[in-house]
Amino acid sequence: MDPKLTEVSQYFERFKAACVREDIDTSANLLSQLKVRNSPILIVLTLLMILYSLTFICLMSSKRLPPSPQEHMILGLNLLRLLVQNRIAEFHTELELLPAESLEDPCIKHAVELEQSFMEGAYNRVLTAKQTVPNQSYDYFMDLLAKTVRDEISGCSEKAYDYLSINDARQMLLFSSDNELLQYINEEHPEWEIKDGSVVFQKAKETAPCKEIPSLQLINQTLSYARELERIV
Repeated sequence: MDPKLTEVSQYFERFKAACVREDIDTSANLLSQLKVRNSPILIVLTLLMILYSLTFICLMSSKRLPPSPQEHMILGLNLLRLLVQNRIAEFHTELELLPAESLEDPCIKHAVELEQSFMEGAYNRVLTAKQTVPNQSYDYFMDLLAKTVRDEISGCSEKAYDYLSINDARQMLLFSSDNELLQYINEEHPEWEIKDGSVVFQKAKETAPCKEIPSLQLINQTLSYARELERIV
């Protein structure tokens, strides 16, 4: 494991333990020692620490302190993080915990609209939403979300088609140039083949293991369930 990641993970565990002990001074000290480096995992871990601290502070001092001006931005980032990781159930769980007035905040509304577009398959709206982010800190997660969207499209495309022309593949994956498409293929899907102006998925299909359906076992289980139901009736 990356030593930096190990260090941040240890900070996070110590931070959570301090929060459980209600040791505010230690929690604040650990949070201040954490420095965000140019690493996606470290950035996400840092966000998790901030979210944990925000939740802790809200629970401990909601009656003594006014709401933080950054609260909705952080909550919106958390929703966006869950959406990027395709954790839709947790996204809705977090959303239901928010008060009704919070849902009208631009940071929260932006994440909700993204989730709706994502579920509807309106991927073009998801990608263009980067132009209307409510805060500059959303840009990082919007880039990750764009990758998530393209991964979803790629998975469906290679199942539905044997090949696509480069132009069709570029439009389907929502790239603005052929070079961007080729770079994406080289980095994310080296098993795809560029041949005669087309993107060939057949090689990916051949390398993917085929799972055999245990039809006889399923039939026996179904008959067993039917017999049990007859006994109950």
